[in-house]
Amino acid sequence: MDLMQSWPKPSRTTPTVVIGAGSIVVDAHLPTYRSEQIEVAGIFDINQARAQEVATQWGIQRVFATLDDAVVHGTDVIYDLALPPTAIAQTLRQIPEGATVLIQKPMGANFEQAKEILQICRDRDLKAGINFQLRFSPQMLAVRDALSKGVLGELLEIEMHLNVKTPWELWPFLEELERIEIAVHSIHYLDLIRSLVGVPKGVFARTIGDPRSAKMAQTRTSAILDYGDRLRCTLSLNHNHDYGRKFQECSFRFEGDKGAIVTQIGVNLNYPEGEPDELWLATHEQQWQEVPLEGSWFPDAFSGIFRNVQRFHIGEDEALETNVENCLETMALVEACFEANEVPAHPLPKI
Repeated sequence: MDLMQSWPKPSRTTPTVVIGAGSIVVDAHLPTYRSEQIEVAGIFDINQARAQEVATQWGIQRVFATLDDAVVHGTDVIYDLALPPTAIAQTLRQIPEGATVLIQKPMGANFEQAKEILQICRDRDLKAGINFQLRFSPQMLAVRDALSKGVLGELLEIEMHLNVKTPWELWPFLEELERIEIAVHSIHYLDLIRSLVGVPKGVFARTIGDPRSAKMAQTRTSAILDYGDRLRCTLSLNHNHDYGRKFQECSFRFEGDKGAIVTQIGVNLNYPEGEPDELWLATHEQQWQEVPLEGSWFPDAFSGIFRNVQRFHIGEDEALETNVENCLETMALVEACFEANEVPAHPLPKI
């Protein structure tokens, strides 16, 4: 079956100024800019030595000494803010009015910061999107296309299951955060689900720590999104399964009354080595068949979101798919999960 797996390319590209030189920039952003033939006009990081190291590694001609230097291009470039969530708002206040901006997820550290970011973007007329790129992965574009074509019929089930060993020690800055698993990981899945089926009526959620990852506030989450009495939606995530590859899993199941799709998200398996993504499709008329994919979440989803930003900047896409107005709803969903986590479970009746 022919399903959409890639976003159309822009007819021309606009140079990008990268603000931030962390691992996500090196692992995903810069490789994508190179493959998409998007010029990087320069890079800035408060750690100048790090910025220079990255620039040398990737052949970036200019390292900006200050943020003020980085924004001298005005609205002639796209600004890629690959920053920690707490640094987003203050940086946006220095981005030129009317500029196009792609902001690293999440949209602030909490819902209050998300609303502040939205207001700054409104006040400065920034064309700003959040880098929720899972929506643009080849497999999830295919899922979206299958749903829109009615291949699965009425969607009745969405189930996300993760059981892996995540090496949290690779990101020591997470140790300082009060909110981890939902805020920096499951947020991708929540955003994807919301982009496919809209905002749920409410949520039930528990997110907890684990003695095997004692420095991290939470590494396990269970959540149910309430979409009424027709669509069941559930997420179950454990990042502490340290018993080899055999029963590791990171998958989505989308099931309707006419067909079903099961996907594998390979980047999280045996991390950081990872494995290929997979998509399997079955209907009442067809047994399970694997749909060949044109790539994986990392790094191919970044091509999709960068193309959308580029096309929107020059007027070839009507919508910035992950614009801040849209993504505030994802942040509201994340906040609801954390609020639900504080609600006591209903006690059992007395015997």
